[in-house]
Formats: sequence, C-alpha cells, structure tokens
Amino acid sequence: MTLEDVRIEIDRVDQDLLRLLNERADLVHHVGEIKRKEGLEIYAPDREERLLKKLIELNKQNKGRLPEKSIRAIYREIISAALALEQDMRISYMGPAGSWTHQAAISRFGNSVLYLPEASTEDVFERVTTQEADYGVLPIEHSTEGAVHHTLDHLVDSPMQIYSQFLWRTETVLMSNGPKDTVDYIYGHPQVIAQCRKWLTHNFPDVELREAPSTSQAAAFACEHPNSAALGTALGAELQGLKIIAASIDDSASQARFIVLGRRPAPATGNDHTMLMVTARDRVGALLEILKAFADHGINVRQIENRPVPVEESASQTHVRFFLEVTGHCHDEALKKSLDVVINDGDAIKILGSYPSSPWGE
Repeated sequence: MTLEDVRIEIDRVDQDLLRLLNERADLVHHVGEIKRKEGLEIYAPDREERLLKKLIELNKQNKGRLPEKSIRAIYREIISAALALEQDMRISYMGPAGSWTHQAAISRFGNSVLYLPEASTEDVFERVTTQEADYGVLPIEHSTEGAVHHTLDHLVDSPMQIYSQFLWRTETVLMSNGPKDTVDYIYGHPQVIAQCRKWLTHNFPDVELREAPSTSQAAAFACEHPNSAALGTALGAELQGLKIIAASIDDSASQARFIVLGRRPAPATGNDHTMLMVTARDRVGALLEILKAFADHGINVRQIENRPVPVEESASQTHVRFFLEVTGHCHDEALKKSLDVVINDGDAIKILGSYPSSPWGE
C-alpha cells in the first residue's frame, strides 16, 4: 500500500470510531437516566476499574499494539466524556491549577469534567457538603511524608465520607521557555527542591535555586522570567506553555494516595477497604484490645495512625484517637461484628468511608 492508501484506510477507521463513540454515548445517556431515577451515584470507580482490566486483557488476547498505559489513557478520556454526558460533573480539589492534586484528579476523572481549585482542605469539604461540587479530591498519604493529617482531621468533623481512593506515582519535571543550557536559576517549592537535590547538583551545579510558594507559582515565575526554569508537574508546564526539558528528576520514586470525597460510602465490591476513627480510653492495652477485636473476626488492619484528641473536647486528657484502615466494607457482617466488640468495650467509632481497593496509577 502507498502512503495515500494507508491514510485513506485511517480515515475510514476514524469514521467508524466516531460512529461507535457516539453510539456508546447514546447508551451512556440512558445509563445516566436510569441512575438518576434510582438515586444512584454517577461515578462508579469499581465499574471503571473492571472495565479497564477487561479491555487490557482483551487487548493482550488479540495481541494488540497498544500498551496498557495507552489503553488506560484513551479510555480515561472516553469515561470522562461519559461522566460529563451523564451529569455536569464538578470536581473540587486542593491547590491551584497545575498542582499535584489537580494532575492526580485529571488522572482519575479525565479532562471533560469541570475542575474547581480550592485554597484549603476546608474549602474542598465545604464545596462537597454544599453540593457546589459532586466530589472532592484530596491527598491522604505520601510515601515520603506519611499521612496527611489535615485530611484525616476534617473527616472526623464532617458528614462527608471517603467514596474512593487511588494511588498515583508523582513525577517532577523541569520546565522552561528556553533550552537547558540557557538556565541561570530554577524556581521550586522547597519540598520539591529537596526531593530533586541530587539530580540538580549533578546537572545544574552552578544554577541558583529560588524558592516558590507552590509548584504552580514556580511555573508562573519561569514563564515570566527569561533564562529560568521551574520544578513542577507536566500539567503545570502545559498550562503555562513551557517546554519540559527534563522528566523524572526526583532523587527517589515518590508515590501518593488520594481520596475522592463524597456524601456516602461506595457500594460493596468484595474487595474493599474501610477507614475508621476510634476514640479509646487512654489505658494500657487499649490498642491491643482494638486490634484483637478485628483479628478475631478475620479483619486485617492495614494502617494505623495516632492523633491527639483536640483540647476543646472533654475527653482530650483521658482518651486517645486512632485512625485505622481495615479490609472489608462497612456493610460486611464480619466488620460489623468487630465494630460491635470495640463499641462494647467502651470505645467510640466513626466510619469515615468504605471504598474499593485500588492499584497504582500513572
């Protein structure tokens, strides 16, 4: 076949793709109508992951050329367009446009929904509570810094719950208006500079490092000042019109976990996790008794965080607070029995959300 023949075939395939995508959109529209009539959530994270896994396996069986990463990226946008068709979906996230949380949110919801940047964790909770946003995206854990306590503490006082979680590999890029050899100084958030210190020392030993209040602001500075560069996200580079001159420059791989904040727990899938807050009397063996209650019913406690009880609460001097992530869904009988044992021992429990387990994302 000649080049022109191949291009004609590509045009034919594109026409078929467009027809099938619109056919799929019609079906999605019907799904949205059914969900609204039955009061179901539009966003179904477990259904999405099952769909992606099925498509990836089908591609392997057919010996398709597309790698898993490409299939996920393509269908992420198809699913995003479907969400926008079912409902004018609004996603609130913490941080300015181009931040890590913004990029993570797009990796989960795609580019077809509306994103609402917020200045604080409180603002994200407020948007979701008042239904100005359908869901919120917040960091809850980082591989180098541990738990994000602001997020955990706000879950205690809010009726909102964790509806979904996702795990995401963060990647710092170096962006600039010009080529690498014209850079005289580099902007970056202090924490990001520290994470890339070895790489910067090796590749830019004579360049001045300048601190910025955020990665988004660092990108804005680099856009405004010639002969400069910035450390930040690929999304930040795109939004500022900067070129990525180096990627994956972190000294060690960095991973983060984010939650999708909603108004109810997600439906049970058979492969779920639940986040709990337990307030116990400060006594010898308190944590051991709590853990035993779960172990006796075959519940795995995956994570434990200890937080002080706020001083304004009457129990602040006599009680201690634990955040536990356990296997199972809050509606599972085994987990219900474990919680009953803990409550009968005189401890207080709040369920902060049940959600499908999630693989690492890109």
